[in-house]
Amino acid sequence: MIRFSIIAALGRNFAIGFQNQLLWDISEDLRRFKKITMGSPIVMGRKTFDSIGRALPGRSNIIVTRNSKFFCPGVSAVHSVEESHDLAISLCSRDSCEEAFIIGGEQIYKLWLPLVSRLYLTKVDSEMRGDAFFPTFDPDDWEVKDRRPGEGANNLRYHFVTLDRKNKINFV
Repeated sequence: MIRFSIIAALGRNFAIGFQNQLLWDISEDLRRFKKITMGSPIVMGRKTFDSIGRALPGRSNIIVTRNSKFFCPGVSAVHSVEESHDLAISLCSRDSCEEAFIIGGEQIYKLWLPLVSRLYLTKVDSEMRGDAFFPTFDPDDWEVKDRRPGEGANNLRYHFVTLDRKNKINFV
């Protein structure tokens, strides 16, 4: 069974981005992101892909877009959550991986949140101005599997938190 997981960094106000850019530059968070997602399919919206500016190496990049003419070498374009789900399963089967990751942005997180069984969150102890936000969720639906504190530049405090959904999601 393939596990679908969200990975995100968010502030106390659930902000995740401003003007299509990340709010924080936390090197330990970026290393964690790379380590966790390497070798697995990653699903993102087109705006998130544009903000990154390229396909992330070592991972199958799946871009969800409404633009039927979207094309970029090294990525797979799909037009719905269902298509991204099916493609991620196919890629995991091909590559012998057990987990696929949803990496943003706001709309993709909102569509996928009811469907994932794990959250890898970097909870930043800050309220930055944002125009993109992580969807709210009921913490009672989730069990904390791991929680580690960290501190970045300028005394920026954060926690790496891994949450598993209490009632498992089963895709058919």
